[in-house]
Amino acid sequence: MRIGELAARSGVSTRALRYYEEQRLLASERSPSGQRTYPESAVDRVRLIQQLYSAGLASRSIVELLPCVVTGVASPELLDRLAAERKRIEGQINDLIDTRDRLDTVLASAAESMFRPCAPG
Repeated sequence: MRIGELAARSGVSTRALRYYEEQRLLASERSPSGQRTYPESAVDRVRLIQQLYSAGLASRSIVELLPCVVTGVASPELLDRLAAERKRIEGQINDLIDTRDRLDTVLASAAESMFRPCAPG
């Protein structure tokens, strides 16, 4: 598929796809006319890259991680780094849960005060 189709199917811009190639996160073939072409598997790869970026991983970490995703093989050092990233993400999740719970408390309190009968005046 060409770059425009990959962009549409994966929900990212063509500029982002070119950046992913520059960072060695994504590879393309070139047609005889020089256009980028991608395999069908590129859609899932781009989605994974997006998820990892959203979780706060740097492109350098993602580059090291992607071969492990494909082969299932990782060095002990990479496993340690991935475990540290997972722990960091778990902390973010816990912080988000705490924030959600506080918002729930505020919402419940505000909703309760809306329905309190007015004191006779």
